[in-house]
Amino acid sequence: MLLRDLKDDLARCGATGLRRSRIVIEGAQGARVRVAGREYLAFCSNDYLGLANHPALAQAACDAAREFGVGAGASHLITGHSVAHQRLEERLAAFVGLPRALLFSTGYMANLGVVATLAGRGDTVFSDKLNHASLIDAVRLSRAEATRYPHLDLAALEKRLAASSARRKLIVTDGVFSMDGDLAPLPELIAFCERHDAWLLVDDAHGFGVLGRGGRGILSHFGVRSPRAIYLGTLGKAAGVFGAFVAGAPEIIETLVQRARTYIYTTALPPLLAAAVSASLELIESEDWRRQRLAELIARLKAGLKDGAWRLLPSTTPIQPLVVGDNRRAVALAAGLRERGILVPAIRPPTVPEGSARLRVSLSAAHAPEDVDRLLDALRDLEGTLPLHPLR
Repeated sequence: MLLRDLKDDLARCGATGLRRSRIVIEGAQGARVRVAGREYLAFCSNDYLGLANHPALAQAACDAAREFGVGAGASHLITGHSVAHQRLEERLAAFVGLPRALLFSTGYMANLGVVATLAGRGDTVFSDKLNHASLIDAVRLSRAEATRYPHLDLAALEKRLAASSARRKLIVTDGVFSMDGDLAPLPELIAFCERHDAWLLVDDAHGFGVLGRGGRGILSHFGVRSPRAIYLGTLGKAAGVFGAFVAGAPEIIETLVQRARTYIYTTALPPLLAAAVSASLELIESEDWRRQRLAELIARLKAGLKDGAWRLLPSTTPIQPLVVGDNRRAVALAAGLRERGILVPAIRPPTVPEGSARLRVSLSAAHAPEDVDRLLDALRDLEGTLPLHPLR
């Protein structure tokens, strides 16, 4: 019975254009990847600064492996917390301009840990409707009252904040929204926190390393400084490695050390990865040309798609969503690009709202202007061959 139900559900996914499949990459991540022996131009990854295959990071990891071994061997609160972890936490706190930072194994685990630690029964969490799945799940697991507000609707959010009598109020938001590429209005959100005695958790997974002075993230981008802000950055996207961190007031970070279950009850991040992130931070801060290259590529893509058949959402970040609408049509467009040696993922519900299936073009400093031109030429070619009406 169970297997039959699962088989039927998988068949429905296939029939509606929602079944996903994995691409097996042969070799390192980069602007070009190899799949089944063929090289593709890739606009798929979150390696926004082109650091995932940088020799300095690989060398730092190798050196640390010789010094610390491979695995951490224990959780942070037993014997898994090495000097490599400690140095990185101190460096990350200084980098984003907050008093203290704490490493987590993944951004997903960091969000679960922070929300469930800081909010519970009797509290209310206010969540943007388009927040990442990890924030949505974190709110559910916290057992706090969940209040979702329409995407970036500040009037609706403040109305809900003003009406709340919760013991503790926590606003949670993506910094850069991962499927639309737009930014959370942090100055206004901080003002709401001050006015309504609330806290703000910002998941800056797609802004860390890209936005702000020297890549310091969305707080730096907006010039926001507030003890009410809790900052979360991930280390597997622009930083090119793996892991995540949370930064904020010392009392918040120490509470997470003592109470966050996703921090306490898991093996620490391998020290060699912490060393690789430390090397990455040097490049993020010193090589501003990477962010300048991104800005140039974003402008080039926007100009090329200005009069195209499909709508490009108004994003100023490396996430450039090309809205197609119909699920099958989005899959067909991605397949057409793949036939031409270009990889761009088709994003469909439930990741995005119904009727807004899209190609999510992810740009990297590793791309050249000619790479963007090649993508634009392929899209123009497909405009003439792919029906604009929904496929049946």
